[in-house]
Amino acid sequence: MKFNEKADFSRFGKSFQESLCQLVLQDRPFADQISEVLDYSFFELKYLQTFVRKIFSYRNKYGVHPSSKIMMTILRSDLENETEIVQKQIRDYFARIYEQEIQDSDYIKDTSLEFCKKQKLKEAMLKSVELLQNSSFEEIASTINEALRLGSDNNFGYDYLKDFEQRFLFKARNPIATGWKEMDNIVKDGLGKGELGVVIAPTGAGKSMALVHIGAQAVKAGKTVVYYTLELQDTVVGTRFDSCITGLPLNDLRPLKEEVFEMVKDLPGKLIIKEYPTRSASTNTLKTHIEKLKNRDIHVDMVIVDYADLLRPVNIRKERRHELENLYEDLRGMAQEFKFCVWTASQTNRSGLNSEIITMESISEAFNKCFVADFIFSISRTIQDKAVNGGRVFVAKNRNGPDGIVFPIFMDTSNVCIKVLPQMAEENLNGTNAPSSKEQSQVLYEKYKKFKKGSNVNVQ
Repeated sequence: MKFNEKADFSRFGKSFQESLCQLVLQDRPFADQISEVLDYSFFELKYLQTFVRKIFSYRNKYGVHPSSKIMMTILRSDLENETEIVQKQIRDYFARIYEQEIQDSDYIKDTSLEFCKKQKLKEAMLKSVELLQNSSFEEIASTINEALRLGSDNNFGYDYLKDFEQRFLFKARNPIATGWKEMDNIVKDGLGKGELGVVIAPTGAGKSMALVHIGAQAVKAGKTVVYYTLELQDTVVGTRFDSCITGLPLNDLRPLKEEVFEMVKDLPGKLIIKEYPTRSASTNTLKTHIEKLKNRDIHVDMVIVDYADLLRPVNIRKERRHELENLYEDLRGMAQEFKFCVWTASQTNRSGLNSEIITMESISEAFNKCFVADFIFSISRTIQDKAVNGGRVFVAKNRNGPDGIVFPIFMDTSNVCIKVLPQMAEENLNGTNAPSSKEQSQVLYEKYKKFKKGSNVNVQ
């Protein structure tokens, strides 16, 4: 047994790595293919690491593969940072392969992916030892899983002509509706798989309510929703879903426990609420949890993170805004990797506290995180709005349709109810189930008319 293990290790020893290095230089189609998974750190000999690093550096800088002659020039002039021993090893190695053809190239190609996987897994195990000291168990699992998934993507891209019909199929995006008809109409039936939606609002304006509403509509539509709460207890979020789904006020849920259960027990979808303390979970933590669900044959359609700014950054940066930008990039990357949609929320800065309309300029700390999102809407509620259970939604960004549109909303915090009203229609404003009087609704409508008259914002 020990002999076989040693033999297996020697299979990827010096001779194999030198041949692989030679193929990377001399076989451009192979280099294009293997560059997706090969890292120069996989080579155990310093001169081979440097050799491959120079090749990939040239490709990244100039967009083309270096010829042998170009490589000769590079190795003659760009090795000043290497030791004399490494310089000599590189030049001796290049002289050997320059005139001779590689032996067993087909075998090297066939086993190169296996080599990359083994080296990646070796690196992951070494990193895991360090993480173990800090009890970072989720990151350990994520690191190992990432190594195991290396090279597993068999998707070679979207063929524009061959796959023509796919872009006209509804299932291409597989959108999940928000439940707000007016919003769904402009976003093409909801947020699609691989897409990121963001709710912007000041503290206490209804970010969590909006996320709960979106999640509840998805569950009622037969979807599986995972709700990550980073601020509230999971049971508190659960009661908000109870109220949103049943229409019962939050204060009436406890005495009506049996009735609530009868109303929610037959929901066609599935809801999983996972609580993490503030800044204790990273996007890697969420990925690990989603992998656990997959292993239990639970297919996730929607992930809600309440809210992203409370996640722990994977990479610590000097400036908080860079950390936040990375967090949102990671969330959208997660949506694309697992093929579900992701909803989250973001705080506004002080300029958004009592604003009539909240735009992306009011987003807190890191404006660039807006660039990553596919759909962004804000919720604004002035003191006067709260008095009549009103407010407005502003569509700040929409990759799948128009933006810059304002909708009036009715919001009842007592039973987690948010209604997006059809663009300034008086009969709809007065026809809600709002507890406020018709006169209060009329005051709100007049406020909207005044705003529309004096604003350049498209309220249609």
